[in-house]
Amino acid sequence: HVDRAEAEPQRCRAVNGSGVAYLAEGCRRTGASLVQISTDYVFGADPARQTPYREDDPPGPVNVYGLSKLESEHHAKAAPRLLIVRTCGLYGRLGPRTAGNFVETMIQQAKQRGRLRVVADQHCTPSYVGHVAQAIRFLVAVRATGIYHVVNQGQTTWYEFAGEIFRILGWPVQVEPISSGQWHSPARRPSYSVLDASKYLALPGRPDLPPWQEALREYLALRETA
Repeated sequence: HVDRAEAEPQRCRAVNGSGVAYLAEGCRRTGASLVQISTDYVFGADPARQTPYREDDPPGPVNVYGLSKLESEHHAKAAPRLLIVRTCGLYGRLGPRTAGNFVETMIQQAKQRGRLRVVADQHCTPSYVGHVAQAIRFLVAVRATGIYHVVNQGQTTWYEFAGEIFRILGWPVQVEPISSGQWHSPARRPSYSVLDASKYLALPGRPDLPPWQEALREYLALRETA
């Protein structure tokens, strides 16, 4: 959890950093491949950034979680074959032990309050885990290595994303935009951490990564039939 990482930095870095180092060493000894899932939060230190980050852009995390995931990428390089997939704001079907995701959180809060306050100055690309999983499966099947950004296409803010949830559902929920400064959280979030998935999208035969609006619509439709 991003905020919990600020309170327990050593534990976070042990899991995401040292834990991956052990995995990579095991892969080195056995000749196994390693798939490391990373995050848009390895970026964000550039306050003037307005263009999506490519795989070869220099990282710059702004919180403990992002730093720990960047460390995990470095540790993972000990594996003989390595695929790093960076993604963002995942949402999807919930398991019995899953605490929830942004979409489900917004829906539950709307049922309780009817009026929500959502940060409007953090730009990213929330992504449907169904599409991301298909992309990872494809990358593994074609034995891809290196770093790939895998997110739904386009960019938005959490405020705009929340508004789209209720527009699709047809719920008359009032969503008020607020600044990051008005939303008091232990961890600082990047103001811009949009990922450029062009490298993945250029691969022949790959599964599609639809625009984030289509992905959200697909998830909400699936949710209604679950």
